[in-house]
Amino acid sequence: MNILIVGCGKVGSQLANLLDSQGHDVVIVDPLAENFDLLDPDFSGYTVTGLPIDQDILRQAGIEGCDVVAAVTREDNVNIMVSEVASKIFNIKNIITRIYDPHRESTFSKFGLKTICPTNMTVAAICASINNEINTQELHFDNFTVSFSVIKVPKQYVGKHISIINENSDINEKLFGVISDNNIIFSQDCDFKLKETDQLIFSRITD
Repeated sequence: MNILIVGCGKVGSQLANLLDSQGHDVVIVDPLAENFDLLDPDFSGYTVTGLPIDQDILRQAGIEGCDVVAAVTREDNVNIMVSEVASKIFNIKNIITRIYDPHRESTFSKFGLKTICPTNMTVAAICASINNEINTQELHFDNFTVSFSVIKVPKQYVGKHISIINENSDINEKLFGVISDNNIIFSQDCDFKLKETDQLIFSRITD
């Protein structure tokens, strides 16, 4: 699939690395070229530097031939604007929009946007942990689904660096991040040491 990711922060870069490793054609756009340093050294996709709400930048990134657009910048307004441009101007059908504000996420999801709210996901994960449950949420694309599961840190990993998790995980399942003290630590933060109270967020592509 041809996938355009808007925003190369911690989420965008991790998503790009994951989808690229699965063999998809990935293009990622960000206003700051230095943010592309977050991508894996063996990332084989394309990077485009520029404002993501600029139609010419989106055309340069190949939006007209995309199957999926994922707007995951740190700014809700930018993500919403990119999604509207992708839908209304470029007629992209499969658009995923990250919105931090739960109230805005609820409103725009009613307008037909496929929305992901990290705030709601974190709350759901913490509640599941309190109730000793494994919490699973899914992100649907046209031909596949990305499943996110949250579990407690196994005892053998307590006190060890976050990087050890992916070294020992299944090739089809990768660590997305860690919920620690009500914050999300992304898996690129290799120096972070796991605590007994932390929770692991795993991502897996399923059929």
